[in-house]
Amino acid sequence: MPAAQTSVAPVAESIISESMASASRDDPKPVASNGSTNIEAKVIDTGNERIIVKAPRGKQKGHKHVQNQIAKNPNVTATNDIWPRPYYFEDGLRRVKPYFFTYNTYCKQRWRKRELLDIFTSEFRDRPPAYYKSAIEKGMVQVNGNPVTPQYLVQNGDLISHTIHRHEPPVTSEPIRVLHEDDSMMVVVKPAGVPVHPAGRYMYNSVVEILKSDRNDPDFHPRPCHRLDRLTSGIMFFAKTQKAAEELSVQISARTVRKEYIARVIGRFPDGEVVCDQPILQISPKLGLNRVRANGKTARTVFKRLAYYGPETDLDNGPLKEPVAGDAGIDTNVDSLPWMRKQGYSIVRCLPVTGRTHQIRVHLQFQGHPIENDPIYANQKVWGADLGSGDIDGSKQSDADVMTRLQRMGREDAADAVAYHDEMLENYEKRRAEKLSGETCDQCGTELFTDPGDQELSVWLHSLRYADAGGAWGYTTPLPKWALPPDGIEGPTEVGGLEELVKPLEGLPSIE
Repeated sequence: MPAAQTSVAPVAESIISESMASASRDDPKPVASNGSTNIEAKVIDTGNERIIVKAPRGKQKGHKHVQNQIAKNPNVTATNDIWPRPYYFEDGLRRVKPYFFTYNTYCKQRWRKRELLDIFTSEFRDRPPAYYKSAIEKGMVQVNGNPVTPQYLVQNGDLISHTIHRHEPPVTSEPIRVLHEDDSMMVVVKPAGVPVHPAGRYMYNSVVEILKSDRNDPDFHPRPCHRLDRLTSGIMFFAKTQKAAEELSVQISARTVRKEYIARVIGRFPDGEVVCDQPILQISPKLGLNRVRANGKTARTVFKRLAYYGPETDLDNGPLKEPVAGDAGIDTNVDSLPWMRKQGYSIVRCLPVTGRTHQIRVHLQFQGHPIENDPIYANQKVWGADLGSGDIDGSKQSDADVMTRLQRMGREDAADAVAYHDEMLENYEKRRAEKLSGETCDQCGTELFTDPGDQELSVWLHSLRYADAGGAWGYTTPLPKWALPPDGIEGPTEVGGLEELVKPLEGLPSIE
């Protein structure tokens, strides 16, 4: 598995704090930030307020071509970070103060000789057309640093800038715990609900940026060495050097690193060790959706039940067991739904031998025991009555039906909110966790969301252990709270050794 790299996105970005915007109303003259004489600023009048856009003089970091265009057009805003990061903590959540942010991108070939408004409304559907028309007319969208009309025909070589007031979703206030650190590597425990990299609506509320802030070092650049989904918690490795990242990547690719996860699944998982060798296919590259398919990539996961807790202890999964009404073709009779008849839940140990995207989630779904609070793979509205259990050829629920339902949920679950993107899975999970509050931002008019609940910030899947197959090193975490026995009920509070999961692999043919 190639090491993931922390890199500057192929756009230059400008960020301005609210304190600077407030200062501009009191003093319209250009100002410098943090006492620096190396920063120059200008004021943009949006009609409702004046915004200070700051740009460092001299050499800039970022996309080379964008920076060349910035050099030619002094009115184009360049990259500049807010430091220290604008975090604050409230109600158990890490929050980011809203800030202004400018995206800069070159004209793509398919945009040539098209009207600017048409490009935004057809390709950037996270906001309604009326917003983009207003933004262009107010100068929040510019071309080569100059205001234009919505009917402007975009030309080859144009640099398009879009300044927005950015509202990041809150994440848990749980700290990122460091298990080990040396000169080349950090081993940390990622909280659930926090993305690893800046992506989508998340920038400062990401593991990479939080680690920088915790160090109080803007030049610290931790390199994630493997993937971990936003909703998943647990162990992650961050290299401090490129060499260290490459070395661990080689070990992971060669499968000399063993990984154990813990999951909480619907129903009573079978006794003993279960080896799932079902291949996994990405049925939609656009949606990033995966399921078991005979023509998919080889995949292998070993499962072993750690504990089972019956229905009298199953206090947390009510919402997932309610039938979904009003959807044609979806059975809403509770007595007829096999997945709804599975009472209680199991805590299951998981050893992924291969590393396919969503592998554990997909294999558990295929076994008929999806992760209990999985917003995608345990969702009847997407997969139908039996949640895709044992459906190796799509005869129960076709790929087209599954994708259509997922897309429809992306549009309907948060009506009049942020419209769905290509990143449908991330968007759906976000919308499940957030609902409109009925309030709007007094600076930009953006509709605001309520805070997500604790269970809506995570999926019950935790990266529990990483260990060198030769025994040279190993790291483990305690069981997460949701995997511990309920109050007053006896059950395991720790797992056994990895050999219990590795032994079932003896004698099996190797897998690519």
